[in-house]
Parts: sequence; structure tokens; C-alpha cells
Amino acid sequence: MRASGVILELHGVGVSFGATSLFSGVSFSVEEGQSVAIVGPSGSGKSSLLACVAGLARPSCGSIVVAGIEVTRATEGERARVRREMIGNVFQDPQLLEELTVRENVELPSRFRGVRGDEARRRAERALAGVGVLQLADRWIPELSGGEAQRVALARALSTGGRLLLADEPTASLDRVMASQVADVLMEAASRENVALVIATHDPAVAERCGHVVDLAMRAG
Repeated sequence: MRASGVILELHGVGVSFGATSLFSGVSFSVEEGQSVAIVGPSGSGKSSLLACVAGLARPSCGSIVVAGIEVTRATEGERARVRREMIGNVFQDPQLLEELTVRENVELPSRFRGVRGDEARRRAERALAGVGVLQLADRWIPELSGGEAQRVALARALSTGGRLLLADEPTASLDRVMASQVADVLMEAASRENVALVIATHDPAVAERCGHVVDLAMRAG
């Protein structure tokens, strides 16, 4: 029986490309409000592991369960629904649309799910307030600093109300001060919203903020 509050479970997950194994035997679980850091050198498979969790790729072995749904055995349609309804993503590049305002960028996930008008706006503004950048709602993306843009990307990920947040090197392109600020906001927002957070990072200062650390270098080969 699945433990209450567990959002993500990995059991013996491995990824190989041909005869080359990136990692194997990765097992961990994340509950609501908990955070896990995935660490390891460049090329160790951090992004590949997150892609498997999101259902964008299948691992070579093992199983991944998101909110009770085994994505490793799910159909493409089921995996797409899990991504749409249960997972928020933050990347190294904020991937914001320059032709839209900050608010409009954050509204996009809600609008893709059929939320319209004032409700989409309320969700966006609540998410922006939660990461401390509501005052930027009417700004254009090129006017933002790197740290501000990453906070907006985090607000966009949280605005859907998903239960799992995946962050792939979200501070890698920021200077040390901005990286620390964004990491703090990320951890605080995940805890406040009671979502499970999995963050891939090469930064020890970011990893040490998490409740648990999974080192893929220990699972290589």
C-alpha cells in the first residue's frame, strides 16, 4: 500500500544508452512538502532522470510512480495527462515568452487547462505574490533580471496547482547571490504549497537546503 502523502516513488531506476549505463539502482520517495536534490557531475544523468520522472523518456529499468500512477507503464496519453495536471517544471533557462507580460506568461498553464478570464488571472497573481514578484506582473520579460525571470518561471510552474515540482539546474546561470535567493524562494514556495520538490543541481549550497540528497555518481555504471 502506498504511504499517505507520498507523491513520487522510484524503485531501482536505471538509464542506459546502448552499452553505456549512466546510472542504475536509483530508489527514493518524496512526500508532500519534502525536497530531494539530485547531484552528480556533468553527464551523470541528472536531466535524464528528471525526464523519466516527467514521463518524457522511459528508464531502461525500474519503476516510477507519480501520485499513484506508474508512469513507466502508462500510455503516452496518460503520461501527458500526468505532466499537465500533476507536474510543474523549472529549468536553467526560464523559457519565458518575450511577447507576453509577466502575468500573461504565468497565466499560460492555466489557460492550456481550460481556465479562463479572471480565474486564470487570480491564479497567476497568487503565484507571483507567493514568490515575491507580484509587482512585476505588467513588466515585459526583457526588462527582468536573471533572478527575477527565474522567480517568474517558478510562479508559472506553481500556478497549475500540481503536486510535484521538478527543477533542472534552476540556479546554474545565476551569480552566487541571486542563486542563493532563488534557491531560498524555491524551497519556501514548495514547502508553503505542500508540493514534492525534486531539484537537479551541481551546486552544493542548493543541495544542502534539501531534506535528502541522491548522488548519481554513486550509482554510475
